[in-house]
Amino acid sequence: MNPGDRVRVERADVTNEGILMPSSTPDHLVVKLEGGYNVGIDRADANVEILESDVYDVDSSGTESQSEISFDEDLPTISLISTGGTIASTVDYRTGAVTAQFDAEDVLRAVPDLAGRANYRGRVVANILSENMTPDVWQELAEAVAEEIRAGVDGVVVMHGTDTMQFSASALSYMIDTPVPIVFTGSQRSADRPSSDNVMNAVCAVEAAKADAAEVLVCMHASTSDEECALHRGTRVRKNHTSRRDAFETVGAAPLGRVDYDAEVVAFRREYAERDAADLTVQTALNGDVDLLKFTPGMDVDRCAGMLENAHLDGLIVEGTGLGHVHTDLIPALESLVDDGVVVAMTSQCLEGRVCDRVYDTGRDLLDAGVVEAGDTLPGTAKVKLMWALANHDDPEAAMKRSLAGELQQRSVPWT
Repeated sequence: MNPGDRVRVERADVTNEGILMPSSTPDHLVVKLEGGYNVGIDRADANVEILESDVYDVDSSGTESQSEISFDEDLPTISLISTGGTIASTVDYRTGAVTAQFDAEDVLRAVPDLAGRANYRGRVVANILSENMTPDVWQELAEAVAEEIRAGVDGVVVMHGTDTMQFSASALSYMIDTPVPIVFTGSQRSADRPSSDNVMNAVCAVEAAKADAAEVLVCMHASTSDEECALHRGTRVRKNHTSRRDAFETVGAAPLGRVDYDAEVVAFRREYAERDAADLTVQTALNGDVDLLKFTPGMDVDRCAGMLENAHLDGLIVEGTGLGHVHTDLIPALESLVDDGVVVAMTSQCLEGRVCDRVYDTGRDLLDAGVVEAGDTLPGTAKVKLMWALANHDDPEAAMKRSLAGELQQRSVPWT
């Protein structure tokens, strides 16, 4: 039997049918199933029946081939930085699963469509699941991005797990004033799935990194089809679906731009910071004593107040209801925090609109207690912003009331 044969493999009362794939070890078979997934099977005691020979022309040397990086002085140079996630993952033919081993060659091997678009530099900052992302990794990432920009790259692509990408993008939006694009991208579906979005997202991210918007952007599928990617400002984006390829959306506005996958055209529909308009500056200090409190009806106010009193916070973001409200009985606890020097800022758990605490009595009481209105800043972004503002601004309260990186829009208007 040879790679490309359709086979039926029986082992331990389990039967799999599909196309035999090349394997990097003689101890395992790799079979691509009808649904597009790969499965690794121990050869020991496996019964293999060839159903049809040479159904597909499969290159059995594919796992050992080398992707050489050649330099073309006529092409821009893009830095590819990995923090983990699945976008640059490849199939491990020992197990049939995906594995993330990262350098520039790995990325080109996983996404050969990137070849010829730019010169590449590869760098690993972390190899973690994005739910394990921490502020110190944000700081390492910001320093790495800055070093790549100082080295003369024309743009940076950060490959990141999707679950917390919006937080990391927000962090770098505050930490770095950049003269070149910094584009986050990821993959909702792994490389062994037929519906994987890793190729298109990576290609579009590189095209965005070559373009003119010198901001921190998130580049992900704009729809469920493979036509274009949306470019979201790093402080206005939110992952709004667990698994769809178009999970990311700009909240309260249209995306900043689009990348046409086939035409390789990047188009922007709103104002953006232009390439080379700013000098590179980096401020990575963060205050970790900031938390995010989501208010819900039925919350035990006394228990919550006790937790806040013993939390030793320097800052608190409240995700309130509607225009920015909490239960009246919680207001004294928030006022006590303010009196102790804690910066308390109000956001809304609504997806659209802004905080306005001057409409109802509760809102006015919150303002009297010293709670700061954060406008239409997204709650997660507001937390990251306050962590940064406390460490870098003389007046963090004033900073929370104005836009520092496009996170706070002047008006909330219908945009669809």
